[in-house]
Amino acid sequence: MTEIKLIALDLDNTLFDDEKRVSKANKEAIKKATQIGVKVVITTGRPLKAIGNLLEELDLNHPMDYSVTFNGGLIQRNDGHILAQQALSRHEVDTIYQQLSAMGLPVDILSEGTVYSLSGPGRPSRYSEANPLLTFKTLEQLADLPEDIVYNKVVVVTDKDFLDDSIKEMPAMIFNDFEAFKSREIIFEIMPKGVHKASGLAKLCSLLGIKRENVMTVGDEENDLTMIDWAGLGVAMNNAAPIVKETAKAITENDNNHSGVAEAIEKYVLSGEKDGII
Repeated sequence: MTEIKLIALDLDNTLFDDEKRVSKANKEAIKKATQIGVKVVITTGRPLKAIGNLLEELDLNHPMDYSVTFNGGLIQRNDGHILAQQALSRHEVDTIYQQLSAMGLPVDILSEGTVYSLSGPGRPSRYSEANPLLTFKTLEQLADLPEDIVYNKVVVVTDKDFLDDSIKEMPAMIFNDFEAFKSREIIFEIMPKGVHKASGLAKLCSLLGIKRENVMTVGDEENDLTMIDWAGLGVAMNNAAPIVKETAKAITENDNNHSGVAEAIEKYVLSGEKDGII
């Protein structure tokens, strides 16, 4: 089996259990991996501000530790130094907003650690429930959105059934002109075209001189699909969406509430076992 030199980990429903905690087993497995020189890279749709003290908790806050945030839109060292960034233009944000608001959907526009929220008719955003560590600013109209900021992504966060029904009715341009996907049951995200977790990891690995065949990725949701398909070893959590399991080369026996990440690291990185690869 090819040596794994970099592990890319999704957070929600992957590294985190349902209570947003990291198990002792997961922490220990990550520590063992870093001690033998393996890079462990948090690869998430969130900005760093939205993960609290996780980097310190995992001892991943050193100068040569890295994260891929905003679904691949931002590649940075964990000290905050930006290595590469790709964001939406103001025109793209305006276009997305017009399409989504016409459907009665709440719209949140992320700029680094700040969320600019525009409610849909009678349907406020639920994003503060999903990411309470971010700074939220409510706007009355899109014209109030500052012009001199970075537009990292647009999200819709609302009740699951309403969101699923709305996705089916969204105009094709949302999917054709942008990267658009669900990242959690109540969250739908829109990124610049060509920006996703695989593109972010590819850029980081190029900078680090690591080949894709030496990368293991672990995830559970649609926004993890690209990195699971791209990596030499893409691993789906036991609790992953069906399409993620279909794409993965391996599936953990344990879910996110039972240290599935630790299982993957122990099996495919620390011991190099081939058993379980499908």
